[in-house]
Amino acid sequence: MTPILPSINALLNATAAVLLVWGYTLIRRKRIQQHRKVMTAAFVTSCLFLVCYIVYHVQVGSVRFQHEGAIRTVYLSILGTHTILAAIVPVLAIITLRRGLAARYDKHRKIARWTLPIWLYVSVTGVVVYLMLYHL
Repeated sequence: MTPILPSINALLNATAAVLLVWGYTLIRRKRIQQHRKVMTAAFVTSCLFLVCYIVYHVQVGSVRFQHEGAIRTVYLSILGTHTILAAIVPVLAIITLRRGLAARYDKHRKIARWTLPIWLYVSVTGVVVYLMLYHL
């Protein structure tokens, strides 16, 4: 099971990214109930990712990027920003989700303006890190 977890993690990150964009599109169209369902699905998908990520790294430890030169610098830059922002996404996502579900829409909107781009960046760069680490 362990060797397939990085691919599952990338799929979960990609799915979360698609759901986030879909949810944003729905709210722009004022389709609140569908937005709520899709954003909840994005949250659940990201939670599944986190569980799989922890399971994998508890078993395998850290995986070193094998390439040298400029590509290593690019990889480490992406990984660094991804890691820092990934640490705050759970907090932002929980606060944003709670405010939305509690119908505190003004406060929800204020934090969602920050949560969405950060969460989307983390989801997309998660896939990029996977591709660079396992497929370069």
